Amino acid sequence: MDYLSITGPARLNGEITISGAKNAALPLITATLLSDEPCSIENVPDVADIHTLLKLFGKLGSKFIFEDHLLTIDNEAIDNTVATYDIVKTMRASILVLGPLLARFGRCEVSLPGGCAIGQRPIDLHLKALEQMGARIEIKNGYVVATAPDGLQGARIIFDKITVTGSENIIMAASLAKGRSELINVAKEPEVVQLCEVLAESGVDIEGIGTDELIIHGTDRVPLKLKPFSIIPDRIEAGTYLCAAAITYGTVTLNGVRADHLDAVTAKLHEAGCRIENSETSMTIYPAARLKAFEISTTEYPGFPTDMQAQFMALATQAEGVSIIEERLFENRFMHVSELQRLGASIHLKGHTATLNGPIQLLGADVMATDLRASSALVLAGLAASGVTNVHRIYHLDRGYEALHEKLLELGANIKRLKE
Repeated sequence: MDYLSITGPARLNGEITISGAKNAALPLITATLLSDEPCSIENVPDVADIHTLLKLFGKLGSKFIFEDHLLTIDNEAIDNTVATYDIVKTMRASILVLGPLLARFGRCEVSLPGGCAIGQRPIDLHLKALEQMGARIEIKNGYVVATAPDGLQGARIIFDKITVTGSENIIMAASLAKGRSELINVAKEPEVVQLCEVLAESGVDIEGIGTDELIIHGTDRVPLKLKPFSIIPDRIEAGTYLCAAAITYGTVTLNGVRADHLDAVTAKLHEAGCRIENSETSMTIYPAARLKAFEISTTEYPGFPTDMQAQFMALATQAEGVSIIEERLFENRFMHVSELQRLGASIHLKGHTATLNGPIQLLGADVMATDLRASSALVLAGLAASGVTNVHRIYHLDRGYEALHEKLLELGANIKRLKE
């Protein structure tokens, strides 16, 4: 098993290119299940979660080639509609095959995802919506067994709470349903918006793209013809490198980004004292004279993203004053607190709120990643700490960050990827 060894403190400078968004690529790849013709997707990130999903597609009977961030996929020969536990247990996003498989084939079996380190993420909203569309749902031996032999029917669906994967699953299902679907309280994340845009380009009539209310006129189980498209830049990867620059008082330019997807993140970096300049496809962050404390509260897009909470907690350790971080979306997303404390961070945790006193001199130590974003927070802290920080269990990082080690090297970090 690999680990990262970081010698700090560092000051990052230079420029890097941001990869395609994992959280956009996963639903868009599953959307190809709605088609029986080859489709080409550009700017696909080369990360572990993509390979996991493609492994699942291979078991379904899909044929694909994935080279140099270009994925060509052909789902004409799919002869299996069972998503098995051995794959779904490693990546909860595998549940995204449920909607398109059911819509196109009228049946599927998808393993229940099981537990998640950062908290409960039940799929009851997915299942409730599909039942409203006429599907019969049973839970057997740990699998969701879904059938709709006469096809799905358009319906008026109100999501009880905002759910990104739930929204994506039902948007895909509604695309091949009979008649009109009205979806209320839909997630508005850029990744959901791109899914709608790609489906609309492929002939699905979708009204309200970018809002929390969508009207979808289904194409009645006629497989779609997906046009070639390119994955949007990864806003969470971009935000992570902005924090890496900020915590090391460096000047870093990010190429291939969408600044409009990062408004909530850059607003907090401005609050912390950093200066950011945007061009059409790049962003440059300039260091604060002295980092200042800030307050954040995670919420759904366009609010502050929960996927950036851990990185900003690392940043808060170097900010002058008292920073307050409230996690409102996931109950267990503070597992990185104890690991940051191993490096010397002063963090008081009460319920869903963390209070940090800074700045504090972090000292290198061995730390262990517990989830994807917690891993990146430990890397950022290691860049600011004095001495050697070894970050273990970095398979979490490999799930969502492409070439993290290499990109940090480009920016001047003293970082090595080593074997345990």
